[in-house]
Amino acid sequence: MPRRQRIEFKNREGASLAAALELPDREPKAFALFAHCFTCGKDIAAAARIARTLAAEGFAVLRFDFTGLGGSEGDFANTDFASNVEDLLAAADFLRDNHAAPALLIGHSLGGAAVLAAAPEIPESLAVACIGAPSSPAHLSRHLEAAAQEIEVAGEARVQLWGRVFRIKKQFLDDLQHHPLLERLPRLRKALLIMHAPLDNVVGVDEAGRIFTAAKHPKSFVSLDGADHMLSRLEDAQYAARTIATWAARYLNFQDTAEKPNVAGGEVIVTEGNRRFLREVSSDEHNWLADEPKRVGGDNLGPDPYEHLLAALGTCTSMTIRMYANRKQWPLQDVHVRLAHSRGHAEDCEGCDEKPLQLEILQRFIRFEGPLDPAQTQRLMEIADRCPVHRTLEGRLNIETLPEISE
Repeated sequence: MPRRQRIEFKNREGASLAAALELPDREPKAFALFAHCFTCGKDIAAAARIARTLAAEGFAVLRFDFTGLGGSEGDFANTDFASNVEDLLAAADFLRDNHAAPALLIGHSLGGAAVLAAAPEIPESLAVACIGAPSSPAHLSRHLEAAAQEIEVAGEARVQLWGRVFRIKKQFLDDLQHHPLLERLPRLRKALLIMHAPLDNVVGVDEAGRIFTAAKHPKSFVSLDGADHMLSRLEDAQYAARTIATWAARYLNFQDTAEKPNVAGGEVIVTEGNRRFLREVSSDEHNWLADEPKRVGGDNLGPDPYEHLLAALGTCTSMTIRMYANRKQWPLQDVHVRLAHSRGHAEDCEGCDEKPLQLEILQRFIRFEGPLDPAQTQRLMEIADRCPVHRTLEGRLNIETLPEISE
């Protein structure tokens, strides 16, 4: 299981910043630094979920409270965008001095703009991921328009932002105008991933377009379709984290610390990890995970064994039907196969009165799309029973269990 360390480190002004370091259950592939959104904290749902998911993917993730927020020292009213960038650089210093410098920088909302500003000052960073980020810190000014006149006259004002009241000083508003991120982006020289929800009503998706246009390759854009700005749904935060992990692997050039088994063609090897039921499954060219659901003590990081069995039958069925339809040049546009596993008892069998015979039942529901006539539909249903996995399961199947001989 990933583990969390509560830590503190000093920023460059000497204030103590509260942080959490999420560590994987093995040697980290790389260290990542996460910057949260404006007025948020390190423990908001999105930040915690992204960090935990990345830890499960093998990354160590440091997230922290900016000065004056959460458990960190200092007065938020005396901070600005520049001080947020300085806090990020102090966090990178902490990782560099105690673990390893962050190779991956991740920022959410204004934190995304902050990591873009800080990235050139962290030479070890190779990849930057922004989630719902504005193209300029000045974008935040529109959320402060109602108090702008009071801040200008009095030098500060108490402003309600997303249900909380903060003291905002004029220096904060002034500082927002002095960070031309778009002008600096062409010189970023790091891989860039931009993630944004199309219907984000806090930071519009046009901001993502401006960042993408200004940046040089390698750059990528991923739509967080259906998500809100705060990634408040668990599945949206997990999707974002897993996408970042997959994308970052291309640019960080880390060596996976887990030794890959040597698998011959036609064989599968299952290895045990450090979690209760999580298993890594390897073929000659592919790797994937198997696990048990949380209700029985697993972590639900992969399909369970029976889901693998159903997948084998379902994929073989679909492929067999497709090959036959193509060979016949029939107008099959798509085939949907849904499967379920259950157990029952045989009603009519020899000896059932003394000891009921338990049956394993696999149900397969098939739906075809396309202008097939009834005869073609019937024939394709018959062909489904001829898929090789179907025949294996219904045939005489012997399973031999043998000891592995170590060389």
